[in-house]
Amino acid sequence: ILSIWGWGSLGIVLFLITFGPFVIFYLTFYILCFVGGGLVVTLLFGKTNSEKYLEQCEHSFLPPTSTGVPKCLEEMKREARTIKIDRRLTGANIIDEPLQQVIQFSLRDYVQYWYYTLSDDESFLLEIRQTLQNALIQFATRSKEIDWQPYFTTRIVDDFGTHLRVFRKAQQKITEKDDQVKGTAEDLVDTFFEVEVEMEKEVCRDLVCTSPKDEEGFLRDLCEVLLYLLLPPGDFQNKIMRYFVREILARGILLPLINQLSDPDYINQYVIWMIRDSNCNYEAFMNIIKLSDNIGELEAVRDKAAEELQYLRSLDTAGDDINTIKNQINSLLFVKKVCDSRIQRLQSGKEINTVKLAANFGKLCTVPLDSILVDNVALQFFMDYMQQTGGQAHLFFWMTVEGYRVTAQQQLEVLLSRQRDGKHQTNQTKGLLRAAAVGIYEQYLSEKASPRVTVDDYLVAKLADTLNHEDPTPEIFDDIQRKVYELMLRDERFYPSFRQNALYVRMLAELDMLKDPSFRGSDDGDGESFNGSPTGSINLSLDDLSNVSSDDSVQLHAYISDTGVCNDHGKTYALYAITVHRRNLNSEEMWKTYRRYSDFHDFHMRITEQFESLSSILKLPGKKTFNNMDRDFLEKRKKDLNAYLQLLLAPEMMKASPALAHYVYDFLENKAYSKGKGDFARKMDTFVNPLRNSMRNVSNAVKSLPDSLAEGMTKMSDNMGKMSERLGQDIKQSFFKVPPLIPKTDSDPEHRRVSAQLDDNVDDNIPLRVMLLLMDEVFDLKERNQWLRRNIKNLLQQLIRATYGDTINRKIVDHVDWMTSPEQVADSVKRFRDAFWPNGILAETVPCRDKSIRMRTRVAGKTKLLAIMPDELKHIIGAETTRKGILRVFEMFQHNQLNRRMVYVFLEGFLETLFPQYKFRELFNKLHSRSKQMQKYKQKLQTTQAPSLQKR
Repeated sequence: ILSIWGWGSLGIVLFLITFGPFVIFYLTFYILCFVGGGLVVTLLFGKTNSEKYLEQCEHSFLPPTSTGVPKCLEEMKREARTIKIDRRLTGANIIDEPLQQVIQFSLRDYVQYWYYTLSDDESFLLEIRQTLQNALIQFATRSKEIDWQPYFTTRIVDDFGTHLRVFRKAQQKITEKDDQVKGTAEDLVDTFFEVEVEMEKEVCRDLVCTSPKDEEGFLRDLCEVLLYLLLPPGDFQNKIMRYFVREILARGILLPLINQLSDPDYINQYVIWMIRDSNCNYEAFMNIIKLSDNIGELEAVRDKAAEELQYLRSLDTAGDDINTIKNQINSLLFVKKVCDSRIQRLQSGKEINTVKLAANFGKLCTVPLDSILVDNVALQFFMDYMQQTGGQAHLFFWMTVEGYRVTAQQQLEVLLSRQRDGKHQTNQTKGLLRAAAVGIYEQYLSEKASPRVTVDDYLVAKLADTLNHEDPTPEIFDDIQRKVYELMLRDERFYPSFRQNALYVRMLAELDMLKDPSFRGSDDGDGESFNGSPTGSINLSLDDLSNVSSDDSVQLHAYISDTGVCNDHGKTYALYAITVHRRNLNSEEMWKTYRRYSDFHDFHMRITEQFESLSSILKLPGKKTFNNMDRDFLEKRKKDLNAYLQLLLAPEMMKASPALAHYVYDFLENKAYSKGKGDFARKMDTFVNPLRNSMRNVSNAVKSLPDSLAEGMTKMSDNMGKMSERLGQDIKQSFFKVPPLIPKTDSDPEHRRVSAQLDDNVDDNIPLRVMLLLMDEVFDLKERNQWLRRNIKNLLQQLIRATYGDTINRKIVDHVDWMTSPEQVADSVKRFRDAFWPNGILAETVPCRDKSIRMRTRVAGKTKLLAIMPDELKHIIGAETTRKGILRVFEMFQHNQLNRRMVYVFLEGFLETLFPQYKFRELFNKLHSRSKQMQKYKQKLQTTQAPSLQKR
């Protein structure tokens, strides 16, 4: 150890002696300089190598081109590569040509006008065009693979019927909230979407239909999904291109189209255009005015009438034109007066329920019991009343016996026919009739029957003995049925009390045999009276101004002043000009009206049906066909009809039948004569009354129907035996059950979609299902008893099968094929092109039409719809029900938000049909998930389910 320290110390001493005491500082400085120099050299070397490496990296992913701004400019000016575009889209030239024009116009008006301010390069536009064409090609290819028949015949009808059901229930909710305060349009829209979420359970479209911002977002999302499905992956991944196409579709095409389709004014104009061939009906127009509860409509009509009055009064005419102008002025004054009266009544709040008011007055038309029992509409009201009074067993017994009689007659005729033909026939038919007769006896007459029909015991015993020892005949129940009829007719509990019941007044309204009350006297409502009339109509509202009266102070005289021959669409007929004079204490009026012989014939049938005593007094000259309208024939017919009018207007005749005056005034009024039952309507009675007329009368009616219908119905007679056997089996089965008056369902059908209500036992007959579906919802037939609904179904089924048989299914399929044919698709594309780009120029935004014009369009639309409703439909379901149903449908289309909802429902159904393999239903539920009504509904469900979960 000592040697180490010794040698170390010696070395240090020698070092200091040799280099001096400052050597340590020099050594430290040298070391620092060496390290610093090394760092500087390393930094410079690394920088140079890094720059070279980065330059190599940049150029490795780009084509080797010369750098510099001049080279870039040279490349931009170089001619772009030509992109070849195939103009084929759908494979049909007639469709491709207008589609190419639509694409060209869309790019020109939505892209080119701003793109050319940025660049002249055409490649971007060509790429967009290619993208649109790829989407259309995929869309066309997919459309060809789809069977569109279920969508057009079932899905779209179901969506429309469900939309109408939601609207009807929303109206009912508004009415139930407060009968005195009328809900606003906003309240109706809110209530509509509340009902929608209750029915749909999983979706509500309130945000899309009421918020423009949410609607645009919905369309963008939907278009992006469609582009994902239709575009090649490479095109879809190009975000810039995808966003451009999405905006063009959403903002440039879909949104304007939806705005137009949901515009109530556009729909009203379209309705008028669709039924443009139907002439405006004066009576329908006045009914709409008198029924309107929209002051804006009434004011618009009144102002237009005043404008026309000023124009007519300014004319300087002479001669025959004066009478024409005077008649026009009187008509306009009448319209103006009706509008003023109606406006005043609405503003004063004096609107009164006509049926309720009529029930308090005794001047009502008398409908005989036998007429009620054979009229489909009247019978349902009498059935409801008999159920209330506990007499339904008597009515059902009468109806069942009636059905048994006609069925037994038909069965026996078939049996005799087969025996004459030598065909082997078993006792199956007689056994079936016996079982049916015994079933009637056990159901209504035996001691075990509950309830039991009360008739004389000896009649029941006689019937029982006949059933035990003889074969049943069609007339086996006639004596007891006659007694039951007399009981219903005479017993104060039944028909006499029914005539004093509100149901009787409602029945008259449905039969169009009720006239609204007229208010006369002071403005505060004093002096109101009700004028009952079998020829009036409930659609003649409370402010009826016709002042028709059978007062002795009014004298009426009419005669045929001239005859002429008219030719209408190749049919030649005689026309009679009737000059009418009416005098009262203060004034005298004269006018001319024109009637055909068919009008006289219908008028005569109407009054003789209502007043049986007139049938033996009044004789109308018989109908006669002739080839040439010779003057001798016309003069003789004129003389006979004049004699008929003089006898009809005799004071003794009017005094003997005071209610006859209303018929006469209606017939002689200067307006188009509204016939009661036309020829077809009278023949339709055999269908409407299936109980009394049965199959035999159906076949008889077929023989007298027009040729166009009879040719299709000849098939009925061939299968009459099978139909009769089936009817007998149905009657046999129904005898052992009390006919259901109230349908029993596990859940409320009103809170489900319409398609859930399709009867499972209905044949796979598209027309029948569609007609039942629409009639149920449009006319609210589910509110009626099941007997009426079953009869309407049977009526439609018989009409469809009798008229066309099973071929009507083929016709509907053919019609759907025609709608989706290349010609019709091309026509639709052309209409779309011409609507958006008339003459190749983008259509300007249509200015909002004046409110008065829109209101008058509403009146015209309602008038057209009401005028085209056939009388046959009114006789089947009732006049008042028909009017309410048609006006409900029209009112549904007067709300923009509700129309948008229907358009989106149709669009969703279309896409679900087009892409069945994709979960579009779940997608739409997610897109609509932010609905406020949906959130409220879920909270309500959680609130109602919480107590039940706690109990568990």
